[in-house]
Amino acid sequence: MSARVQGKSIIITGAGSGMGRVFALGLAREGATVGVLDLRKDAAEAVCAELRDEGLTGIPLAADVSRRDQVIAAFDAFVEETGRLDVLFNNAGFNEPMHLMDVTEENWRAIMDVNAMGTLIGIQEGARRMIPHRQGKIVNTSSIAGRQGYPSFAPYCASKFAVNALTQAAARALAEHDITCNAFAPGVVDTPLWTKLDQDLMDIGDAERPGQAMADFAAGILRGRVATGEDILGTALFLASADSDYLTGQVIMVDGGMVLV
Repeated sequence: MSARVQGKSIIITGAGSGMGRVFALGLAREGATVGVLDLRKDAAEAVCAELRDEGLTGIPLAADVSRRDQVIAAFDAFVEETGRLDVLFNNAGFNEPMHLMDVTEENWRAIMDVNAMGTLIGIQEGARRMIPHRQGKIVNTSSIAGRQGYPSFAPYCASKFAVNALTQAAARALAEHDITCNAFAPGVVDTPLWTKLDQDLMDIGDAERPGQAMADFAAGILRGRVATGEDILGTALFLASADSDYLTGQVIMVDGGMVLV
């Protein structure tokens, strides 16, 4: 084991399932103490139990990332236990598809609050705990939906375009403190989020049968298949480690070749 993040204290939001869970396991195996933050405390605790079974260190944390008071409490609890925050993954997010003409104010606000406001709050509160140490890495989860608009994902696309803008703004604002901020942009990843999307897209008439929506989106992937969380882990590890020290303000596409920019 190369232990590329040995001794690092890392929080991952949305880590109770999907990519976040894969990141928590992968980063802990590389030597990190991981704060497993999820909206559901039981999901965070289940992932930490997996870590304990491997002799690894995970700290369960619960917060709604769109609620600053909850984020502050979770981050403070983590830093109190570990002494510092070295890396933050703003990974929590969700989507609720609607046709463009059907998008409601409620739908817009719910998605933007978690995906965009949650990222802003994470950046701010993460940076506040990094600045005294004059070092840190903030990694945001973007998407191919942050590079182009999809007709049934308008608020989600807007939220991920916002993540890209926040990544650049934070990179510029935090450079003087030796804090970097980057993002990665997956395409179609086989996670619970896509399982739900598959059903949602059938519900609004964009697909006729289970699996069709994912298959239709995946048709343009140059690598010929949808991603797993493990396919994205290498990029996450790169962005959390010293290997990416000279990189900031960037959005790395990890989509198997769906969007070429």
